[in-house]
Amino acid sequence: MARNETAARSFKDLFDHARKLDGAGYGAYKKLAGAFGEPGLTLSIDRVQADPYASPSKMRLILPMRAAGIPQHLIDDPIGRVAVADFLARRIEADVTRPKNVHIGDIGQQVLERTHVLVTPDRIEARLLVGLPAKGRRILGRQAAHLLADDLPQLADDCLFHDRFDPADARALEDHVALLRDQEFLRAQLAPRKLVAFVGNGAILPRAAGDSDRPLAASQATPFESPESLTHTFNLPSGRTVTGMGIPEGLTVIVGGGYHGKSTLLRALERGIYPHIVSDGREWVISRADVASVRAEDGRPITGADISPFITNLPTGADTRRFSTTNASGSTSQAANVVEAHAAGTSALLIDEDTSATNFMIRDRLMQRLVPNDKEPITPFVQRVRSLYDATSVSTVLIAGGSGAYLRLADTVIAMDAYRPSEVTARAHEIAGDTGDTASTGEPAQNQFQHGTAERVLARGTLNSRKPPKPRGLSTISVDRSDIDLSAVGQLVAPSQTAAIAAALAWLSKNADGQTPLVDLVARLERHITEKGLAVLAPGRDHPGHLSRPRGAEILAAANRYRELKLA
Repeated sequence: MARNETAARSFKDLFDHARKLDGAGYGAYKKLAGAFGEPGLTLSIDRVQADPYASPSKMRLILPMRAAGIPQHLIDDPIGRVAVADFLARRIEADVTRPKNVHIGDIGQQVLERTHVLVTPDRIEARLLVGLPAKGRRILGRQAAHLLADDLPQLADDCLFHDRFDPADARALEDHVALLRDQEFLRAQLAPRKLVAFVGNGAILPRAAGDSDRPLAASQATPFESPESLTHTFNLPSGRTVTGMGIPEGLTVIVGGGYHGKSTLLRALERGIYPHIVSDGREWVISRADVASVRAEDGRPITGADISPFITNLPTGADTRRFSTTNASGSTSQAANVVEAHAAGTSALLIDEDTSATNFMIRDRLMQRLVPNDKEPITPFVQRVRSLYDATSVSTVLIAGGSGAYLRLADTVIAMDAYRPSEVTARAHEIAGDTGDTASTGEPAQNQFQHGTAERVLARGTLNSRKPPKPRGLSTISVDRSDIDLSAVGQLVAPSQTAAIAAALAWLSKNADGQTPLVDLVARLERHITEKGLAVLAPGRDHPGHLSRPRGAEILAAANRYRELKLA
């Protein structure tokens, strides 16, 4: 009934019913569950919180598209519908008249597929979390009546009906959709041009603060400007033209002094897997969707990973083709992160030496003389990075500020100077060649990159728990008494993504058959989400809560960091 144009009970019925509950125990609010409305707008009260201190009630404002009036050309493709949903969610979030106890969820600088607002060819649903008013544990019925029957319909009037947009807002919606379509078109052009990523001229890469995702004020920032040798231009569907720096496939090394913008650029490329809103400064920082940021991660668990491309011949005799530990070292964890990203299908790795294990990255001539190669189980990344690309087409973008070991191997070297890039490949090769030092690169070990093909199969019941996996903020998922730590999974941007990953883990547990490889199981889930929508992670619920779509790589990252993970 909630999806019909007219509910059986009117908003006046809802007002009267809520008012009569004044002074009753909080549990009486459950009597309000159901659909109320008028032609063109329905309020569905899907779940009522048990008490005033419990999670807020779940409600939906539902409009048939005929009433909402969104122009058809804006919603005739999935990208357009995601953009419209994002725009409407931001309108609700920004509405100054929205009651403080009405929430639309976390909306950051990125445009994500979310459950917060659903846009289909036939309807719009705004999924709200609503704290119902109370004094202690007694219902404030008059306040509830005005909130439900007056304030929420007014919120729909202000934010969801296109014919009530002023001309500037209507134009902003058109621009929002056009921008997302252009961004995704450009992203699709990267691989044909043999580029890993693109940074548009004029981009503002620095953030306002270390704990902020908002841009530094333009008056304080240096706009990005591509070196001529790396410049690319894209003609986009909207008719606009964008010019900037293309980062080519292969090995790209980014150098420069401290505080000159190396890590800022890499961080922008990490977040470039997501489209950004127009005011972000990074709206034209576009990376391939499968780019993976990897780092050392002391203490993470590893279960059945093939780390043999980097670690072999352990003194313990442990098989590194199927390696497990509950507490990995920096080098071992980074090796696992690389091979897990490779198994997940990444086309490029992003690595910052500041967050890497030194002994994983390099091994210089002096150390090789002191500790012979046959006594060192670790083959450093510098001895694999070239063959990683040559054998598997996985590129690497590497920040190097303290070691020149990678310069001889690099296809492209970019120097950052006060946030201004220049290409210095020829000069870097000249300097690296002058040293005559090949010991740090260890060329004899650069045979074809070989990553074992033995599939990691999720055992039946490995993620079963007494309670569903529970997200806690951006970086933690609790499974019974075990916490999955995602703090080193640097490409998560929203707690609602973590909530979706928690739900995905429950799906993996339910669908594990003891035969399907974990990566294939996650790929199946991704196809399911693409076909049916993100709400499939909350089956049987008209209101799925607030979820944002994560990549399969992050779902795999969470499963791989579960300490009780069992493989068949």
